[in-house]
Amino acid sequence: MPLSWNEIKARATAFAKEWQDESNEDAEAKSFWDDFFEVFGISRRRVATFEKQVKKIDDKQGYIDLLWKGMILVEHKSRGRDLDRAYQQAKDYFPGLTDKELPKYILISDFARFRLYDLDSNTHSEFKITDFVNNVGLFSEIAGYKKRTFKEQDPVNIDAAELMGKLHDKLKDIGYTGHNLEVYLVRLVFCLFADDTNIFERGIFNEYLDIKTAPDGSDLAAHLAQLFEVLNTSKENRLKNLDESLDAFPYVNGKLFEEHLPTAAFDSEMRNILLECCSLDWGRISPAIFGSLFQSVMDEKARRNLGAHYTSEKNILKLIKPLFLDDLLKEFDSVKGNRNKLLKFHEKISKLRFLDPACGCGNFLIVAYRELRLLEIEVVKKLLKGQQVTDIGHYFLIDVDRFYGIEYEEFPAQIAQVAMWLIDHQMNMLASEAFGEYYVRLPLRKSATIKHGNALQIDWQSLIEQASTKDDTLVYDFILGNPPFRGKKEQDVNQKKDMALVFVGVENAGLLDYVSAWYIRAAEYLQKYQRGNIRVAFVSTNSITIGEQVGVLWNELLHRYKIVIHFAHRTFSWSNEAKDNAKVHVVIIGFSNYDIGNKLLYVYNDVRGDAVEFKAENINPYLVNGKNILIKSRSTPIGNSPTIIKGSEATDDGHLQITEEEREEIIANYPNAIKFIRPFFSGGDIINGRRRWCLWLKDISPELFRGIPIIQRKVEAVKKFRLESPKKRTQDWAKFPTLFTEDRQPDKSFLVFPKVSSERREYIPFMYLDPINIINNTVSYIPDCTLYQFGVLQSKQHMCWTWYVAGRTKSDIQYSNEIVYNNYPWPDNPTAKQKDIVEKAAQGVLDARAQFPDSSLADLYDPNTMPPVLVKAHQALDKAVDLCYRPQPFPNETKRIEFLFELYDKYTAGIFAKERHKKRK
Repeated sequence: MPLSWNEIKARATAFAKEWQDESNEDAEAKSFWDDFFEVFGISRRRVATFEKQVKKIDDKQGYIDLLWKGMILVEHKSRGRDLDRAYQQAKDYFPGLTDKELPKYILISDFARFRLYDLDSNTHSEFKITDFVNNVGLFSEIAGYKKRTFKEQDPVNIDAAELMGKLHDKLKDIGYTGHNLEVYLVRLVFCLFADDTNIFERGIFNEYLDIKTAPDGSDLAAHLAQLFEVLNTSKENRLKNLDESLDAFPYVNGKLFEEHLPTAAFDSEMRNILLECCSLDWGRISPAIFGSLFQSVMDEKARRNLGAHYTSEKNILKLIKPLFLDDLLKEFDSVKGNRNKLLKFHEKISKLRFLDPACGCGNFLIVAYRELRLLEIEVVKKLLKGQQVTDIGHYFLIDVDRFYGIEYEEFPAQIAQVAMWLIDHQMNMLASEAFGEYYVRLPLRKSATIKHGNALQIDWQSLIEQASTKDDTLVYDFILGNPPFRGKKEQDVNQKKDMALVFVGVENAGLLDYVSAWYIRAAEYLQKYQRGNIRVAFVSTNSITIGEQVGVLWNELLHRYKIVIHFAHRTFSWSNEAKDNAKVHVVIIGFSNYDIGNKLLYVYNDVRGDAVEFKAENINPYLVNGKNILIKSRSTPIGNSPTIIKGSEATDDGHLQITEEEREEIIANYPNAIKFIRPFFSGGDIINGRRRWCLWLKDISPELFRGIPIIQRKVEAVKKFRLESPKKRTQDWAKFPTLFTEDRQPDKSFLVFPKVSSERREYIPFMYLDPINIINNTVSYIPDCTLYQFGVLQSKQHMCWTWYVAGRTKSDIQYSNEIVYNNYPWPDNPTAKQKDIVEKAAQGVLDARAQFPDSSLADLYDPNTMPPVLVKAHQALDKAVDLCYRPQPFPNETKRIEFLFELYDKYTAGIFAKERHKKRK
């Protein structure tokens, strides 16, 4: 285990005194370096090799004076020699080293001087041997105290996960599977991590496997089984004649090695994989990231895109900072000058309890614990004020036993348990570095409580009772996490049962995403344990803040459970920095059942960018600063605007559609049939400028019909398809195979718009069509729409409303007449002049489009290709429509949507009062 800094400095002083004497110049350099490593309590013979032969950059053979693989390369010269030249000589050895052998440091010395190059930071330091004692901190990583920095895309995370994946496959192939395999791998991960982070004496696990086991791997499983047993046995209870190499391992406890596992079996390839794992620097691996990577290697499909499935720490911090960390940091800053207040603050943070009821591999718990421990280190620094202490562990009160998780799958639950110990140890190492005393919590006496089970069926409070006592005054202070996203169509049978269990008696609960069940369970917990100021924050799919789901979920949360939103991140892209990473649009919502004054909204101008923070008086379910409004589905518009109509339904299995070739054939042979062939559009056709054709046989004469065989065949196919339908209504329509089953075709010019439009477009393109064009049910239309109405619908004002209120298909906007259009607050009594200006600006948009007859609406409204003339036309239209609402301009989207919600509230107050009166009657 690492020496204390005081001991290291004493040894450094003695070393310098002995070797500064020039009379020792003739002594062997080996003795010099043996003594150098002893300063840090390290046996040079165990970690480093003298005179390693390598091929240099010039292809000649050379000899490295001393190499500690993966750590440090030493080039030693006689006193007074050129250190620059020695450094270049050291660099020349690099081509002859493997990736695993490449050092982090180069150390040059001539007995009298040292020059240390840190290759990671690209810095170097030089000092005389007489000043060694003042520079020992430069060797903190060698001493075992190095503060580690973790890069989310550090290749070692991926390398480690891939190697463990290979080992997983090999063990699975020989029949070592299921629970036993998962526990076995988790134990190996702990040993690998412990070997590089001073839980074990550095390198002894690697050394034991390398020296004690046969090259063919035949006895490796037996050695591991014995090692696991040793790690679970206290020193005083071990066999008296136990091999000293095994007895060097510490007692771990924590129940990690308690369960008896069947003995596995290894071969030479599997042994080599495990040794290759040992060669990685597991001290660089982040527990918050590796857990998710490690889980993904067990899934062959996920493994193909390894690195895409973990949650970045940057995104986790978006949740935990406003949930608790920012407040604690502010409080610390206010009390750090008062010792008594600081002591009370320290006690307070040590008693906080955290629950993640969908914890996966523990990412959120790990980062929350790390940030809390980092804060505690700063607290202890202030309390001690630089004084030397002999038992630093006495001053640290926060431990993993106040962190709880529930996870549906067993394997990630096991990873989370171990990952919490690993992050705890990393924080202990950081404390050791900060205070100069080695601090480790072994044997493991406390652990996080991670429950394997269904969080929607488990009593969350039972974890506290399981871990501590039956004292029902103990509650969680913070509930947080990233529950699973599953839309109503993606939910499996068991998940639908969960939803039915949680949403008993809730109307239209079948519309809700699976994540919404965690909101209800959290709200129930808040309601039951009101005596504490419990706060909750979840990452969620943004679907629970838009479209139909808002009225269902938030009606329950606001009215039955009195939920108040404390902070929220509006829609942003939840992803990590990995290549081809998994992306989904999410929100973060922090809430409780009590009010606070300082509510915060985080707004993203670009969903892939950074947020801007705003203070809010109230955050409503649409994550807008305004009243708690619930926009529900309506069959008619709230104002005097025209009704939207859905396009026609063919129910023909595509048989009434014809290709361009079929159209040409019919026209060539039967010219009189041309009037029964119509342009046919779906939503995608309108956007992308595609033209298809259909048979519109509404008024076709029997004589003409019987004379065209291709039409007869198609109509017969329609009849057959309808007769085979399980629906009686469709079967009845088999009597009319020449007709669409739902004919809603207008007889005048009409305005069409697609039900689904890309999120990338600033405007959903609306378009006028003549009645000769047939539209299907993926298109909605307004018959005989005026230019003024077109202008308002095509404006930024209407687009802003749509963005916040409309549902989503994946990330694309789903425009609904019942939710979006029928609830839209149109301008309140604009003047004739204002309407005239809008009509002229609307015509300007149509004229701008007409300048590009060969371009589709998708081309015209792509943000990267939108013509400047069309951009300017829309800007003029936006300004004209804005003036119909109010004379002052809207400075940003936030003010725009806040205004629209206020107007909606004004328009609907009377409507809802009448509806409530009718219900009471």
